[in-house]
Amino acid sequence: MRSLAYARFELVRTFRNGRLLVFSLGFPLILFFVIATPNRNEHNFNGSGISVPLYYMVGLVAFGAMSGLISSGSRIAAERTDGWTRQLRITPLKPSAYFFAKALTGYALAGVTMILLYASGISLGVSLGGGRWLEMTGLIVVACIPFAVLGILLGHLLTADSIGPAVGGVVSLLALVSGTWFPLGSHGLLHDIAQFLPSYWLVRASHVSLGGQAWPAGGWIVVLAWTLVLAVIARYAYLRDTARV
Repeated sequence: MRSLAYARFELVRTFRNGRLLVFSLGFPLILFFVIATPNRNEHNFNGSGISVPLYYMVGLVAFGAMSGLISSGSRIAAERTDGWTRQLRITPLKPSAYFFAKALTGYALAGVTMILLYASGISLGVSLGGGRWLEMTGLIVVACIPFAVLGILLGHLLTADSIGPAVGGVVSLLALVSGTWFPLGSHGLLHDIAQFLPSYWLVRASHVSLGGQAWPAGGWIVVLAWTLVLAVIARYAYLRDTARV
């Protein structure tokens, strides 16, 4: 089975799953409009000089992208239950091609979520220069890499019954401690812990549009380190599953 053929198969199958699309794409949009619409004329959120629609648009872009990527684990867990991963053992598909296809589908969901939230923000008056849009989007794409791997890992560690609550809990906790819903400030225990989480740098990437600075070296190191560690564990979990008789 060729890598591109398998990736195309995964993309088609994912976007035919109506329930997945409703929850992955619909939830961040509903949250955005519920929070931002009543406050669309508030242009000094928490004394920051930033409008409410802009603040929550970028926050929910980070949340939605992270959720879309990690939720790929739910599909993997279901495939394990059905014996699909074991069937892959008899194909010439390499683990790298498998990871690529799963990450690509997660990125596709995240990308659609980002586009919809960008459009929703513009509909409520958000206006940014072209450079800000591009810089923010580029950093978000990089920051999402460890979450694509995390989704694959969770899918191979958890069962179809347990992964739903686990994914929801992980995404909610990471969003909470990383500044998605409120500013963390520049010091304090929560701020210090968040520095070592890739979700913090994902939120920082989205906040470039708020006038924040691009990542320092520490941000790149944290994202790279989490990606490498999670990739090693995910590969082991995948090979363990496909080796079972």
